[in-house]
Amino acid sequence: MGRRAGAPEVNAGSMADIAFLLLIFFLVTTTIETDAGLDRMLPPIEPPDTDVIIKQKNIFQVSINKNNQLLADDELTELKDLRAKAVAFLDNNGDGTCSFCKGAKDSESSDNPSKAIISLKNDRETKYSTYITVQNELVGAYNELRNRESMRLFNRPFVDLEADYLNPETDEDLKDELKEKVKRIQEMYPQKLSEAETSSN
Repeated sequence: MGRRAGAPEVNAGSMADIAFLLLIFFLVTTTIETDAGLDRMLPPIEPPDTDVIIKQKNIFQVSINKNNQLLADDELTELKDLRAKAVAFLDNNGDGTCSFCKGAKDSESSDNPSKAIISLKNDRETKYSTYITVQNELVGAYNELRNRESMRLFNRPFVDLEADYLNPETDEDLKDELKEKVKRIQEMYPQKLSEAETSSN
């Protein structure tokens, strides 16, 4: 009786080549989404030549504790009320020098938008989602006031003007015109959002 023939071998010599080609295919065709992040300007490395004195009433302090509770100027505040409080602070016009402000002119609050600063402080255990939401509300306060003035002066919301100005497809002549408008509105309500050092307790 003859010997039984063994099972036929599978030629796996080209399997490595096929796997390598598939790997390259997926690397080339896959797109990876990237988050835009927060647009923030870092302070310059060199300290200023002179010390700048800021009155306490011109600082709107926002703190988030480890339980994700908000304190706005030492007052427990709901997240939904934060934007309105920030708008009232920025638009206060305590010294009466702002001709376009519509605030309460409270002498205990900010003098005018150019002097008003919002200071944000977080706890190390603050949830990231809460931190981002608070950032959005504070930036939203600036945008609300900028939109109001942009509508009054140019009959267009500020966010539209800025979007057209930043759009690379916008015509250069129009871009120059938009630049002046955007700059004017930004100077009316300069975004002064400061982040204090994170606390650990």
